[in-house]
Amino acid sequence: MTDRMIDKAGLQVAEQLANFIETRALPGTGIAPDTFWNGAAAIFARFAPENAALLRKRDTLQAQIDSWHEQRRGQPHDAAAYQSFLHDIGYLVPEPAPFTIGSEKVDDEVARMAGPQLVVPILNARFLLNAANARWGSLYDALYGTDAISGAAAGKGYDAARGAQVIAWAKAFLDDAIPLASGSWADLASDEIVLADPARYIGTSEKGKLFRHNGLHIEVVFDKAHPIGATDLAGIADVILESALTAICDLEDSVAAVDAEDKVAAYANWLGLMQGDLTDTFEKNGAMMTRALNPDRAYTAPDGSAFTLPGRSLLFVRNVGHLMTNPAIRLPNGEEAPEGILDGIVTSLIAIHDLQKQGGNSRTGSVYIVKPKMHGPEEAAFTNRLFDAIEDLLGLARHTIKVGVMDEERRTSANLAACIEAVRDRIVFINTGFLDRTGDEMHTSMQAGPMIPKGEMKTSDWIAAYEDRNVQIGLACGLSGRAQIGKGMWAAPDRMADMLEQKVGHSRSGANTAWVPSPTAATLHATHYHRIDVFARQDERKAEGIAPLEKLLTIPVAVGRNFSDEEIAQELDNNAQGILGYVVRWVDQGVGCSKVPDIHDIGLMEDRATLRISSQHMANWLLHGVCTGDQVDAALSRMAAKVDAQNAGDPLYQPMSGREAESLAYQAARALVFEGVEQPSGYTEPLLHAFRAEQKAEALEDA
Repeated sequence: MTDRMIDKAGLQVAEQLANFIETRALPGTGIAPDTFWNGAAAIFARFAPENAALLRKRDTLQAQIDSWHEQRRGQPHDAAAYQSFLHDIGYLVPEPAPFTIGSEKVDDEVARMAGPQLVVPILNARFLLNAANARWGSLYDALYGTDAISGAAAGKGYDAARGAQVIAWAKAFLDDAIPLASGSWADLASDEIVLADPARYIGTSEKGKLFRHNGLHIEVVFDKAHPIGATDLAGIADVILESALTAICDLEDSVAAVDAEDKVAAYANWLGLMQGDLTDTFEKNGAMMTRALNPDRAYTAPDGSAFTLPGRSLLFVRNVGHLMTNPAIRLPNGEEAPEGILDGIVTSLIAIHDLQKQGGNSRTGSVYIVKPKMHGPEEAAFTNRLFDAIEDLLGLARHTIKVGVMDEERRTSANLAACIEAVRDRIVFINTGFLDRTGDEMHTSMQAGPMIPKGEMKTSDWIAAYEDRNVQIGLACGLSGRAQIGKGMWAAPDRMADMLEQKVGHSRSGANTAWVPSPTAATLHATHYHRIDVFARQDERKAEGIAPLEKLLTIPVAVGRNFSDEEIAQELDNNAQGILGYVVRWVDQGVGCSKVPDIHDIGLMEDRATLRISSQHMANWLLHGVCTGDQVDAALSRMAAKVDAQNAGDPLYQPMSGREAESLAYQAARALVFEGVEQPSGYTEPLLHAFRAEQKAEALEDA
């Protein structure tokens, strides 16, 4: 896509981005346009060359690691020599002396509470509003409409039998979280409640009673006039749980943003959230609806005083990492500007609108930015200096901008303590990301040999050490009570029974947040934080040693293993279907995150991380001769037909099968595999952006 460019302090800025900043983002901040553009130009001049140098460092290290493996091909792996080599080339750095992070003015939702976290694509206003409003959710609704309880509602109207199941489950939950002094919630006959622990009762609303357990709130709604309350002995109509404490508004893996048009749409939604006036109008069940941000919730304390609780999730914004550039701004030398620097400047500018009002997103005066895909402490230190400079440009006090560090690249997890130390006074978050971390695991060790099947990665030695070390190192660095230690996404939004059974492990691990794919999942996952006192669990885990680095550096290669033709075909089909199912929506429709059917027709919330692991696995097997190029092409062709069938009901869908040569989506998927070894760190963004930009250009010509 092309756009008219305007000179701003020597930068060439797309007209629509310049207009957005000057007419919408800057007014009300007290920052004059010339001051902003001169400061932004100075930041790009200072940090763009260093950004480029850090990317060259990645390439240099990867080339050295590739060479090390190539020289030893066919020999038994020498773990001690390998670790020594990684130290020698600077991939591993010395462990820092013990320290405690110094982050201050951190909101309770991040530092002192434990609960679910949503991740939502910033380009979709409706999803953004749903996520922001997911701070509170109906447990009755979450149970009734999902498979969290066996069976399903019969018919279109209210199914009393299903309702009885839901009520029984919810009241058993109340018995555990806020037990009565005697008897069960199932036998309660009025709203006169005597608790075993009276301190858990903290107030009333118009129709409810408010309780607190493990730092989270539960509101039991009493309403005899409600259809559900009318049939309940005590008149209980619903149980409302404090659910998604925090939400990440994502500019990165879950969006397709390749030019100024896309970036302005994303920034405009962030502005609406920070100003508090974002709305979205849409059709649902034949009627038009308008959604806006929920207000805070009002209560009366036992002593008669009034108080409120936040009605919305605390919002983070995830910026783009260090790799990508964007044509929305061109530097004086004509090169595209680093997109991560652009995001840092603009999202922080927009956040000033929140900082200037009472009762907004952050009640402590902080801006929360998640920084993904950093490789090691040098890159974390770069982000720290960048945020210093942005604070200076915007007139913000030092460390107003907080940072969340995604522990999703191998060099970061191997040097996690040093990465945390590099941002020790602004860090508020570390989080594991299995898919991206696996993608980098495979790319870093691409030349070591063929990888084990993708499904076996979750039980490999390195992943267990990775998950343990993330919590153990975070606790050793003093994150408990000051920051979030997070775990990754539950990707199957229709499989809530499995989530309830399995995701409690994230709470047991001592993680005080974990990612969920929907507001409903957030409400169900919130029950885990009532079952597990996460901060008590953190205190227990502080006594543990840290899982050894040697285990983390175990390379998941299939040593001496001969795969059968059936195993190879199944693995290729699984990977090819996952790649095509995601890429076709990304390239053709600009959809960066949606529920994509997998090869077994199970809907999964997919983003680029899934694409990275699948494409890198196929590239690895192709490199090492486990499969041939013809086998890969055959799998892609078979799975194109399957993906076409899975999307047959989408009027915007463009089939791939039979038109592989002209389908840009199909060509993108193929390139991700056949050019996968050459892609920087195995990332999918460079190819996806190129094909999406081409598709947008073609659509413009056809319009």
